[in-house]
Amino acid sequence: MENSNNIAVQTEGLVKKFHQGNHTITALNGVSLTVKNGDFVAVMGTSGSGKSTLLHLIAGLIHPTSGKVLVENNDLSTMSDRKLTCFRRQRIGLVFQNFNLIPHLTTRENILLPVYAEGKNPKNGMDKRQDLWRELEITDQLGQYPDTLSGGQQQRVALARALSMEPAILLADEPTGNLDSVSSQNICKILDKLNRKDHRTIALVTHEPTVAIWARRILILRDGGILADLETSSFKDSHDLAALYQEIILAPSLPAGGKERVK
Repeated sequence: MENSNNIAVQTEGLVKKFHQGNHTITALNGVSLTVKNGDFVAVMGTSGSGKSTLLHLIAGLIHPTSGKVLVENNDLSTMSDRKLTCFRRQRIGLVFQNFNLIPHLTTRENILLPVYAEGKNPKNGMDKRQDLWRELEITDQLGQYPDTLSGGQQQRVALARALSMEPAILLADEPTGNLDSVSSQNICKILDKLNRKDHRTIALVTHEPTVAIWARRILILRDGGILADLETSSFKDSHDLAALYQEIILAPSLPAGGKERVK
């Protein structure tokens, strides 16, 4: 039996349905998964596969129609909105495609926003934060405003903000989606270093094999279900991954709740 102390995130039979007029759309259909502490998981899938919905459910940004999300063995469905907001700020780091930095705040102020919101003294733990800022190569931009930074720099600031409270897991939704190929790979290298050197637990959503290949494990979603659970070490490179990815998503549909597990 899995040691719950070693699990950052666990989902049990997640179902999410959205209503559009007279129609009901099932975005997720019974997804169960486990992300261990120190893991780096990439969730891949085409548009409409449910990958962003899954990430938003894990983050507690939306509520499941049925099923559970547990972060460090805490069931998000049992929390009030207020408690969930506090828990998310403390234990879940979020990074999005559009950076979401506040334009009238400096880089430093943006990074420390969760700390101030929590009512903490930013001087506590500052040495560790400054080490992270150096690792992210943003120390020279701390006094600048977001509109003076490149896209890659803004995403590094967003990463620093997401990690400012030492969360249990970093969730990244298409973190390279607004970046050029060079900046995209630089962000991937940073995520890889954060995972391997600092043992950060990371789950990211992407449709790009060149991004997913940096993870240790890849989940492929289609039509709201997990089609495959892959070990990245089994691929020679991103081209090898891309070929199998296309093969999997174009394969005949599995029965409801089915999952092909590939190692």
